[in-house]
Amino acid sequence: MKIYRPSLTQWIFIGMGCGLLLGWLAPDAAGTLRPLSVIFLRLIKSIIAPLIFATLVIGIAGHGDLKQVGRMGIKSIIYFEAVTTLALIVGLVAVNLIKPGVGVQLHPDLQAADIVSKKQTFSEVITHIVPQSFFQAAAEGEVLQIVVFTLFFSFGLAMIPESKRKSMLSFCDSLAETMFKFTGIVMRYAPIGVGAAIAVTVGHKGISVLVNLGLLILTMYGALLVFVVFVLGAVILIARIPLKKFIAAVKEPALIAFSTTSSEAALPKAMLAMESIGVPRRVVAFVIPTGYSFNLDGSTLYLSLAAIFVAQAAGVELSISQQVLMMLTIMATSKGVAGVPRASLVILAGTLNSFGLPLEGVAVILGVDEILDMGRTTVNVIGNCLASAVIAKWEGEFNSGPLPSQTGG
Repeated sequence: MKIYRPSLTQWIFIGMGCGLLLGWLAPDAAGTLRPLSVIFLRLIKSIIAPLIFATLVIGIAGHGDLKQVGRMGIKSIIYFEAVTTLALIVGLVAVNLIKPGVGVQLHPDLQAADIVSKKQTFSEVITHIVPQSFFQAAAEGEVLQIVVFTLFFSFGLAMIPESKRKSMLSFCDSLAETMFKFTGIVMRYAPIGVGAAIAVTVGHKGISVLVNLGLLILTMYGALLVFVVFVLGAVILIARIPLKKFIAAVKEPALIAFSTTSSEAALPKAMLAMESIGVPRRVVAFVIPTGYSFNLDGSTLYLSLAAIFVAQAAGVELSISQQVLMMLTIMATSKGVAGVPRASLVILAGTLNSFGLPLEGVAVILGVDEILDMGRTTVNVIGNCLASAVIAKWEGEFNSGPLPSQTGG
């Protein structure tokens, strides 16, 4: 007789359900579980610096000599950054209009919140993002400083001979893989950490927190729909991509991404599908894998929305300039983690920590993250498929002639 074993996602839902019941029925007892939640959040926080360093180095220096990336690489990066910026803007507008986090009442880190609330001049902001020590930045959770150091390190690494570069890339590749496994180990503790966080939150605020989480899900999917229809739709029209062919090609990889919540699972089918509608193999082979590091439309939209949701839940008012700085932090730190389930939560934790926002927000969101992950991963895959077609058009290499039928693809 086969014994049924719940998946990690199911365990997280079970933990969330237990936390809801305990917080509702015994709020005083629920308050004593805060240490269990804090342990989980501290473990997540410990992953941030090494994961960002390793994935960014591989994403930038792993392409080889920067001079050889060439014209197509420059065009791709310009396109990626333009579209992900629009994704961030859509997420920001949606969360500021609907305000799904208002009323949750998480407790901000008061010391860090004081720092965030202080008015900074433009020169102070610019000076602050440049680290004087990588290790100090890592210890203090200064995510943007970690990114700036890693960018310079990656550019320097890309400029040295391959024989010397190879060992460092191998180390960073091993470090990234190790941190992904580390994340997987930490996520085994997630049902307990999430259950404790939900219990504490519900015990303090009441069962109405479910309304906020439901509103967060609706806001997220509404924003994703607006982004796909108006932003990606406009790109299709401007670049004159055959709409029916593109939809037929992208539907299967998108379904794989939605059901598995992993962009990596959809990668092989996505590459074959785009070749089949006229995108040259050399363009597909460069743009789609590179897009997995630099073109995370769904993830960046989610991160902008989730970060402001936590700020609203904590009652922290962020100025427009602070929100813009937060978005720049998200854009820089989200590179390279599209194919890794739950890695967006690590990036979110780092961003929240940098802006004095409560990490409890990560644990609360994690209770519904599987539902959110399905949508953002699907948009990541659709966005990268479209990017390959756009770059092929831009290069004048898109074959729009008769092609093999795409039945089932």
